[in-house]
Amino acid sequence: MSAIFDVSKEVILITGASQGLGRQFARVLSAHGAAVVLAARQTGKLEALQKEITDKGGRAFAVAMDVTDNASIAKAFDAAEQALGPVTVLINNAGIAVEKMAIEQTEADWDSVIGANLKGAYFAATEAARRMIAHKVEGNIVNIASVLGFGLTKAVSPYAISKAGIVQATRALALELAAHRIRVNALAPGYIDTEINHAAWDTPVGEKLVKRIAQRRVGHESDLDGAILLLASGASRYMTGSTVTVDGGFLLS
Repeated sequence: MSAIFDVSKEVILITGASQGLGRQFARVLSAHGAAVVLAARQTGKLEALQKEITDKGGRAFAVAMDVTDNASIAKAFDAAEQALGPVTVLINNAGIAVEKMAIEQTEADWDSVIGANLKGAYFAATEAARRMIAHKVEGNIVNIASVLGFGLTKAVSPYAISKAGIVQATRALALELAAHRIRVNALAPGYIDTEINHAAWDTPVGEKLVKRIAQRRVGHESDLDGAILLLASGASRYMTGSTVTVDGGFLLS
């Protein structure tokens, strides 16, 4: 069965790879044989991750990419192709959130969140798709959505809207790109413990939120390993336009 999750022939570009989920995706995909392109705005952490992976015998290449800048996206794909060959899988992971109630959100807040999470993901996907078509590869795009694209908590309305948009963008792109043998699916994580939010879970607000999760715990980064391997590999070859939810039962409540 492990053969169907094989990614050893894939060149996988991961946006937002410098920390959190993107870094974990890079680690697990490289551990299963993929060549990984590590993309983010700041390359310092990427270079450390690249060394970590190559020291273990993996293949990795760090490249600067700002998903809000189409020229930067194209330049990063050019560099990735030169270093490792045509990208066959894109993991659209880069994103941000601004935590404020809706009446406090500014236009700049809206533009930054929608620009990174939705516009950036859309144009990274379309850039990847054009190149996959040109190189005649059976491509694969995995968009990182969120359970907040389906359910809600307060103070993150632009983020929730952007992730709902990602779910629909996944379906729209899947429909158009199927004729080119390109699959497009999404992964919708629930609340995952990362270095960015780790301290929050011991606060009254964090404890209250955990009580809304059916399993009564936040997820670990490794809880997404199986889902990302499914979507990035041939195991999902007959899936397109789907969103896989990994949330410990958060949406059940």
